[in-house]
Amino acid sequence: MPRTTIFPDGAWHGLVTVGLERVLRTIRATSEYRPRHTVEDDPSMQQIIPYCVVHHPHDGTYLLTRRLRRSSETRLHHLYSLGVGGHVNPGDGAGGDPVVGGLQREWAEEVVCESPATARLVAMLNDDSSPVSRVHLGLVFLVEPSAGTTSVREVEKLEGESLALEAMRRHYLSMESWSQLVFDDLVGGAVKRAERSPLVVELPAAG
Repeated sequence: MPRTTIFPDGAWHGLVTVGLERVLRTIRATSEYRPRHTVEDDPSMQQIIPYCVVHHPHDGTYLLTRRLRRSSETRLHHLYSLGVGGHVNPGDGAGGDPVVGGLQREWAEEVVCESPATARLVAMLNDDSSPVSRVHLGLVFLVEPSAGTTSVREVEKLEGESLALEAMRRHYLSMESWSQLVFDDLVGGAVKRAERSPLVVELPAAG
């Protein structure tokens, strides 16, 4: 969607945690699908990315992944990430809400989770510090499985482990910029804020 539509008063940098209902309404009303290659290097357009941050409530850990050499996104090789997700595709709107459809599809494609999970929208993320982040707008969801832990599905492209925030702090300087912003927000209390989320999505087990 056009950058000026989502940022009518000019772009900000970082995480926004208020006004998320307005953002959702704007995305649903004005977004459109375009071939990815036509917008991937066009900062006047924002590509919507449902970004799942996986929290395991039973032990307080989070899923941390690292992109391997076979990952398709060469600009992010070997960097750590606190989120899994990807672009919203045309078929994702078939159920009525492309954001929810994209979230559900990405969850099923990216992770293995043997129990149902609850996803709560906690923030919107914009980062103009690099070419890859400048053209994407993140909708940050905190996803909590009802039991057990989560692992990555595409092990040839990603490696993953579950770590407490303090344990993953040593990887902070090797994280993607989005993940650094999310890490800071988690330390600042995002889990508690998730209780007041304007969008809650129940996700089935992803076997």
